[in-house]
Amino acid sequence: MFINYNGKFFDKNIPIIQAGNRSLRYGDGLFETILCLNSKPVLLDEHLSRLWNGLKLLEFEIPKLFNPDSIEKEIVSLIKKNKLIQARIRLSIFRGNGGLYDPENLYPNFLIESFPLENPTSALNSNGLHCGIYRNSKKMADQFSPIKHNNFLPYILAALFAKKQKWNDAILLNQFGNICDSTIANVFVVKNNTVYTPPISDGCIAGIMRQVVIQTLAQSDYPLIESSISPEFILEADEVFFTNSIKILQWVASIDSREYGCTETIKIFELLKQTNPSLFC
Repeated sequence: MFINYNGKFFDKNIPIIQAGNRSLRYGDGLFETILCLNSKPVLLDEHLSRLWNGLKLLEFEIPKLFNPDSIEKEIVSLIKKNKLIQARIRLSIFRGNGGLYDPENLYPNFLIESFPLENPTSALNSNGLHCGIYRNSKKMADQFSPIKHNNFLPYILAALFAKKQKWNDAILLNQFGNICDSTIANVFVVKNNTVYTPPISDGCIAGIMRQVVIQTLAQSDYPLIESSISPEFILEADEVFFTNSIKILQWVASIDSREYGCTETIKIFELLKQTNPSLFC
């Protein structure tokens, strides 16, 4: 397997990052995780749009030749090089080397990795996820929270806590004590046949699949409300499901000691399959 580092292929086992790399030192960068089906990246325009918004927020200096079209070509070239059919693609952007106030330059460097997948979106998960609410660290809701930047410490700690508790995932809270998202997904709650999800202003990632689900439900006149969700509200809900770009949609069987059904979640999953067939293999 190969990786693509700044347009050149390297064996994935060859070290290429220097000790002074700013992403390693300071988390100075951001990333996108992209699903590849039938050797093609899925929803790539949406991923690159979010990425470019992040580059502007993080004040990267973007050369003319570094654009969405050029990045798409580099992603496709790695897919072909590794002869992939279904895969997870991770695109990382970082600012190179230098100290806190004296980077060598503000230009983006990129690293593209690929990981083969087997039937990633063929069906809804048969066994619901068992999760819990992580309360030891809060995610700050600010202008940077919607992008996937490299400062993911609350997510890392929540994932480690989930592993110790033998959960499949953990839900994070924002600084106001409301539901933000899980370590790897956006959160949706079903109560009285209405779907609720935290607004972007509450600090959740501006998930690509989150937006697909919102648009799909809106087009089908399915009741959906973007509003703050307290831990008490989610523990009183009828159903909970998670969304992300790789798993599309997964139903949650329990949070803490609260158990959930999946009747409406199954309907929503089938609706997604009918209206967005390109997302499923």
